[in-house]
Amino acid sequence: MEPLEATAVFLVICIPSLLFLLAWRKVSGSGRLPPGPVAFPIIGNTLQLNMRNLPKHVEELSAKYGPIFTIYFGSVCVVVLYGYEIVKEALIGLGDEFSGRGSMPIFERISKGRGIVFSNGEQWKQLRRFALTNLRNFGMGKKSIEERIQEETRFLVERLRNTHGQPFDPTLFLTHAVSNVICSIIFGDRFDYEDKKFVTLISLVQENDKLQRSPWTALYVFFPTFMDYIPGPHQGLFKNAQEFRRFVLEKVKMHKESLDSNCPQDFIDAFLIKMEEEHKNVQSEFNVESLIRSTVELFIAGTGTTSITLKYGLLILLKYPEIEEKVHEEIDHVIGQSRSPCMADRSQMPYTDAVVHEIQRFFTFAPLGVPRAVTRDVHLKQYLIPKGTTIFPSLKSVLYDSREFPNPEQFNPGHFLDENGAFKKSDFFMPFSAGKRICVGEGLARMELFLLLTTILQNFTLKPVVDPKHIDITPKSSFMSNAPKSYQLCVLPR
Repeated sequence: MEPLEATAVFLVICIPSLLFLLAWRKVSGSGRLPPGPVAFPIIGNTLQLNMRNLPKHVEELSAKYGPIFTIYFGSVCVVVLYGYEIVKEALIGLGDEFSGRGSMPIFERISKGRGIVFSNGEQWKQLRRFALTNLRNFGMGKKSIEERIQEETRFLVERLRNTHGQPFDPTLFLTHAVSNVICSIIFGDRFDYEDKKFVTLISLVQENDKLQRSPWTALYVFFPTFMDYIPGPHQGLFKNAQEFRRFVLEKVKMHKESLDSNCPQDFIDAFLIKMEEEHKNVQSEFNVESLIRSTVELFIAGTGTTSITLKYGLLILLKYPEIEEKVHEEIDHVIGQSRSPCMADRSQMPYTDAVVHEIQRFFTFAPLGVPRAVTRDVHLKQYLIPKGTTIFPSLKSVLYDSREFPNPEQFNPGHFLDENGAFKKSDFFMPFSAGKRICVGEGLARMELFLLLTTILQNFTLKPVVDPKHIDITPKSSFMSNAPKSYQLCVLPR
């Protein structure tokens, strides 16, 4: 064998072996990171993880390794937290230390570290504080947020009436209604359901949802640099990101021309005023790029999550008509037919409130949560988690804790009712996550879920197109989120 060939063979054998040894020592030899399956060089645990149903596989791993364990997405170290105690200790007890945003390569490329969701440090703190202030229940401009939701429910009810009792897929109906609420907050007005730009935006949101569920997108999590150069469905996410950016940039230009600094009408107006106030601060986080990214994030998040949860809620009620009937009875008793539901009704409607909570618990939109990162070296239990480590807090492990929710695999509004039928709060209810990075739109989503669901059931009885016992309520699982299977229903005026 020639010397050059011998050297090549030596390198081929030794380098992977060295990488493997380093990975193995990092996982188990140091005793500092939590235990976990042995990771291979470069690919980490890619071949060992069930990417079609990662939340289920995480449950299996926790049974073997305990409530805190380590896995590798390619070369990226990920620490998983499983169970109420460890999730609470980290996200709430060590809130500052677990307030970073974890590694999400595909979104990092899109956001470039800007915006509310994917930024870190001082930028994240300032943008989040600003967004929370402008999404509070006091509203913005002339209308409160509750009034904006009530206005949209009237359009939705009219649209549902026009189905004339015929079967239809509720996806677009719910998506348009929920999206128009966030549009009225960030853009200042709702869109007509047939508006071409609005239709295009919604189609992009739905396309993104499908693309994010693609195995190609999951591969991007493991091998981002490699996947950047590979054609495939995941590339559509970057193309769509540019479409969203162009639309929002156009809206920003229009807002600049009509801006009244004394009377902001929406989120964009408020952000532009903040930019003007800080224009002399060269380190200000309030600039056009942050405005565009924050607006896109609010639009996409404010459109998808709540509408998908509502869609699942209707499917649940089709499956269990006896639950729907109890909600009808409570609506008739508290609200009647002469006025629209309002948030003040919720305290008088414990069963309906429990149903809304149980829909969110049972569905668990984001079973593993949105990844966090530790902002400094952190001691958790007997382990040391290095600064920057990505954290997956398993929200499903909390929402399905059988100590708090007996028989968690069964849909039961009684999980949120006490022995007297009064609504019962639970510290285990974390569909929006917990701690410093809890969903910025939590308050808005809670209002939408209650008002939209009660308004639909105030006006209609849901009718399945198949026997309820044949309705499949098992969610479609992907790497990051759940979704209900496609279905049709009929709505009959009450």
